[in-house]
Amino acid sequence: MKAELLYEGKAKKVYQAQGQQGKLVLAYKNDATAFNGEKKATFIGKGRLNNEISSRIFEYLRDKEMESHFIQQLNETEQLVHKTEIIPLEVVVRNLATGSITKRLGIDEGKELHPPLVELYYKKDELGDPLINDDQAYFLTEITPSELQEIKTKALQINQLLMELFTGLNVLLVDFKLEFGKMGDTIILSDEISPDTCRLWDKDTKEKLDKDVFRQNTGNLITVYEEVLNRLEANV
Repeated sequence: MKAELLYEGKAKKVYQAQGQQGKLVLAYKNDATAFNGEKKATFIGKGRLNNEISSRIFEYLRDKEMESHFIQQLNETEQLVHKTEIIPLEVVVRNLATGSITKRLGIDEGKELHPPLVELYYKKDELGDPLINDDQAYFLTEITPSELQEIKTKALQINQLLMELFTGLNVLLVDFKLEFGKMGDTIILSDEISPDTCRLWDKDTKEKLDKDVFRQNTGNLITVYEEVLNRLEANV
């Protein structure tokens, strides 16, 4: 199904789909990284779990008429997706305060952010993916004001849909990162949505169900990701 390796990132390998113009195969890796790659480890089974979780979330969003690059899950670790021209922005939506924003703005941990905050980060590993404003985004990525507004609107729509999904799993969607790409003139959701890219807390216990257990050495990453997948399989 896959042909030439086009790119290898921290969490996935990207291949040209065999004989399918305009389509790619994403292969999820077992590697985990944190702090812009400063902390690294390998967890057997992580690639399968992220692929399964991300596939189910993309299928849910498709059922809710939110377009993405996702076509189908191919096997335990691979997805078939549309090729998009990735916009070098990481779009972070925050519903509860945690992580860098608490230190940067002096906001109490766990404080509800209403309405949700949308932040932009320049996708540039060598710079540490710095926080940027709208004007800097126009300059660095060449997107237009209307395109950026479309991205923000879609991010908030996705946030609402994901909050509804995770509420049904008894999970709080604390914050998450999205990436978008262009197919021609159309902007669509790309990359992945998984515990690698979301902060998820159990609603009752506030137990962390995401990569923070690896960042902070507070739990077993595979056990936590399996819990998220089990809840999705039982409810989606």
